[in-house]
Amino acid sequence: MTGTSPLDLLATGHLLDDEETAIQQTVRRFVADHVRPHVADWYEHGSEEDTVRSLAREAGKLGLLGMHLTGYGCAGTNAVSYGLACMELEAGDSGVRSLVSVQGSLAMFAIWWFGSEEQKQRWLPGMAAGELIGCFGLTEPDFGSNPAGMRTRARRDGTDWVIDGTKMWITNGSVADVAIVWAQTDDGVRGFAVPTDTPGFSAPKITGKLSLRASVTSELVLESVRVPAEAILPEATGLRGPLSCLNEARFGIVFGALGAARDCLETTLEYAASREVFDRPLSSFQLTQAKFADMALELQKGFLLAMHLGRLKDDGALGPQQVSLGKLNNVREALAIARECRTVLGASGITLEYPVLRHANNLESVLTYEGTSEIHQLVVGQALTGHAAFG
Repeated sequence: MTGTSPLDLLATGHLLDDEETAIQQTVRRFVADHVRPHVADWYEHGSEEDTVRSLAREAGKLGLLGMHLTGYGCAGTNAVSYGLACMELEAGDSGVRSLVSVQGSLAMFAIWWFGSEEQKQRWLPGMAAGELIGCFGLTEPDFGSNPAGMRTRARRDGTDWVIDGTKMWITNGSVADVAIVWAQTDDGVRGFAVPTDTPGFSAPKITGKLSLRASVTSELVLESVRVPAEAILPEATGLRGPLSCLNEARFGIVFGALGAARDCLETTLEYAASREVFDRPLSSFQLTQAKFADMALELQKGFLLAMHLGRLKDDGALGPQQVSLGKLNNVREALAIARECRTVLGASGITLEYPVLRHANNLESVLTYEGTSEIHQLVVGQALTGHAAFG
C-alpha cells in the first residue's frame, strides 16, 4: 500500500516539537512491546491483578505515571506530551490508557493538588514508579452524573474519621494500594486517601464486562472504615475537588480516543488493500474510499482540536467547557470511526484477530465515563446560554 497515513493528510508534524515527538515515539514502542502482543488475550479472558501490576511497573520505569505532574518522582512533561502518550496508549487499548490516566490524572493528581506534604511524600514516589497503585472512588451505584447526591458518609469519631458507603465502576480498585474516596461530611464533600488494607475496606472485582476487559474494574465497599485525621485531603472542599480531578482525566481522553480511532483506521486501510472483492482490492471501490475519506477527515479534525486544547492547557488557559467540547467530539467521532471500520472488515471485524470491535466496545465505556455525552452537551450549553440545565 502506498497511501498516506490518516494522520498525515494535513502534514501536522510541525505542530510538535522534538521532545513531544520523541515522547510519542517512545510510548508507541512501549505499546508495541508490552501491550499489542497480549491485548487480545487480555480482552478475551479478562485482565488479572498481576498483569495490571506488571504493566504499571513497566509504565513507571518509562515515567508515564503522573508524567504531567512535577516533583515526587514525576516526569514533569507538558500537557501535549501527556496527551500524545494517552493517544499512543489507547491505540493499544482503552483499558491500558485508563490504567495510566486513573493513576496519574485522578489518584495521583488528587494527592498532588489537594494533599498534604506528608501524603505526597508517602504515596506519590511509589505511584510514579508503578510500585503503588491508586484508584478514585467517586461514582456510586445510584449516583454517576450527579455526584452531589452521593450517599457515602464520613463522620468524625474523636480525632479519626469513620467512612461508610459503596463506590461503583472503579478502575484499578481491586489492585489498588490507596483509594481516593469522596464522601459527604458535615462540612460538605471531602476527599480521603484510604489505604486499601484498612479494616472494613474491600474491593470486589466486577466480572461479566463486555468492555474495558483489559483493565480491572471494581466495586469499593467501606464498612466503618476508620482512618486518622491525616487521611483527609486538606485542600479539597466541596465538589470542586473531584470535579477538578475529572477535568484532568478528561483531557487525556480527548487525545486518547483518537488513538483507538487511528488504530482502527490504519488496520482497516491495510485490510482493504489486501482483501479482493470482484477481483479488485476492496480499497479501490468508490464507496470504500468515501468511508475512508470521511473517517480520516474526522480523525484529523479531532487531532487539531486536541492539539489546540493541549496548547491552551500548557498556557494555563484551558476551561472545563473546552475540555467538554473535546471529549464530546473526539469520543463520539472515534466510536463512529470504529463502527464504520467494522463494516469494511465485514465478518473479520467481529474477531479478535483485528482490534476494531475491541476498540468499539471499549469506546462505548469511554463515551459514558468521566461525563456522559449528555453531561458534556449541558456543560457546553450552559457556557453558550448562561443557563444551567442539569437535573
